[in-house]
Amino acid sequence: MDTIARTPQQVGAGIRRFRRQKKLTQRDLGEKMHARQATVSKLEAGEPATQLRILMDALAGLDLELVIRPRTKLTAEAIEDLF
Repeated sequence: MDTIARTPQQVGAGIRRFRRQKKLTQRDLGEKMHARQATVSKLEAGEPATQLRILMDALAGLDLELVIRPRTKLTAEAIEDLF
């Protein structure tokens, strides 16, 4: 299933959803990323200062990839309803 995200909070919610589906704790994902649990927590919270490298490490740790494509016509509120 694809996850649409337009805000840092939506990206974080998507990361959290996939982490939980894989039955990983934040600490487990942090170990795969070579990062602390607090770093994963900040990413999942949508902290605006999160580095791109952290996001890419999390995606790799969850065996996910980033796809860039034109925006859909969904409103931000409709995307929020997906979460």
